[in-house]
Amino acid sequence: MRGQRKIAVIGAGNVGATCAFALASMKIGNIVLLDIFEGFAKGKALDLSQNSNILNYDGQITGTSDYADIAGSDVVVVTSGFPRKPGMTREDLIGKNAEIVEQVGNGIKEHAPNSVIVVVTNPLDLMTYHMQKVTGFPANRVVGQAGVLDSARMAHFIALELNCAEEDVSPMVLGGHGDTMVPLPRYTTVGGIPITQLMDENTIDAISQRTASGGGEIVKLLENGSAFYAPGSAAAVMAESIVNDRRRLIPASCYLTGQYGLEDVYIGVPCIIGANGVERIFEIELTENELSSLQTSGNFYKSQLSDVLGY
Repeated sequence: MRGQRKIAVIGAGNVGATCAFALASMKIGNIVLLDIFEGFAKGKALDLSQNSNILNYDGQITGTSDYADIAGSDVVVVTSGFPRKPGMTREDLIGKNAEIVEQVGNGIKEHAPNSVIVVVTNPLDLMTYHMQKVTGFPANRVVGQAGVLDSARMAHFIALELNCAEEDVSPMVLGGHGDTMVPLPRYTTVGGIPITQLMDENTIDAISQRTASGGGEIVKLLENGSAFYAPGSAAAVMAESIVNDRRRLIPASCYLTGQYGLEDVYIGVPCIIGANGVERIFEIELTENELSSLQTSGNFYKSQLSDVLGY
């Protein structure tokens, strides 16, 4: 192992703790769990640390409320923020979470200026844009966790429908991490076969719809809380690709500069994630309808950036 890598997870709630747990299981370095409530972060870190012998972790897990402790982090995963409640959209959280992202961004800028940031805080695409502006980091070093989670949800629904192994499903979901997301059935395969050849159009439409409202379905079922196992693990997968320079080709919320006819906005697109964050964005061929859906999604967030956040 080259040097001892370090990953900071900001926010020790359900998503942050799950992300730390997944990262510890990957054995990729030291983990710092930071929360405004110091005891909360330390308690979660101690509990995770006591799991080291059972699951054979590699690296230390510490809890803190002091941003000085994230110094030297290769990756900072940001999960801080208010979760959704029943009846709330991700967009309802804008005002509450923008303030939190500003505080966190300033802490990262001061103490981990060379890190790559993976944002999980909702509304995801807006908060990722806000984080990039607050820190002033190059856009490639601030990326949002969206498509990995949305694609995983789609993959699960496809596997249920076809009664096949989840690992054989390779899904692709682009667009905003919200109701305007754009599942791409033509680019979604099972064992290399596009799902358009494996199920009828009505079934695909139903799966795409369920994918778009996947988080809301969980919020409604839980009644008091939102999803955390899959979101936390999805963020860990992205962090691992950065720390180990795995160069995974995944959909993530990236800053666009004209790709797909969109600019100065963060939106979910296929990209390579490596040591420098977003190493490359791919502009894949889309039908007129697919492109229109992606642009509608991007323009929806662009209008919110200006109307609500004042950008």
